[in-house]
Amino acid sequence: MSLHYKPYLYSMRPILLFSLIGLMMACQPKAPEKQVIPVSDDTTFLTGTVYLVRHAERYEGYDSTLTPEGRIRAGKLYQELKDSGINKIYITRFRRSIETADSFRILGKVDTVFYLADTTGESLIYEITRHEDWGKHLLVIGHANTIVPIIKAFGAKSPVTTIPDKDFEHMFVIKKEKAETTVQERCY
Repeated sequence: MSLHYKPYLYSMRPILLFSLIGLMMACQPKAPEKQVIPVSDDTTFLTGTVYLVRHAERYEGYDSTLTPEGRIRAGKLYQELKDSGINKIYITRFRRSIETADSFRILGKVDTVFYLADTTGESLIYEITRHEDWGKHLLVIGHANTIVPIIKAFGAKSPVTTIPDKDFEHMFVIKKEKAETTVQERCY
């Protein structure tokens, strides 16, 4: 039995190989084109109403709890805002911030989100975006050194430059709309 050399078969192999590869590539589904979705005029991104307060009166110490006066103020905060349509409460991990929100969280049955108590306000903006809470009414419990930066992070001019250490009664209502951001200062 002898093997016959068939040179035409060997010369056809590359052509067959490339034809098969081309055929396989043609059968692959095309990647879907990404469509640019225009932002509509009625979008709620970067809009909403924020009720910004400092935590209530507290005992001395790094992660201290509220004093009896602070618990009364937390109750006043609930009474002041219970009919304002608060959708969510943003608090820091400090006990004084959590306890200030407790009346509202428990009696108003409102969900809470933690944010980092930074002096830029960026963590709060990030968490609001991450939880898709733009366009809503939010209660934010801050600290003396975070109130002014939070107001500025929302693109507003702060009506105060600092929050004194013994000042717990101020509330800043930030209304963020597409065209402008306003801040109203009031006491509770």
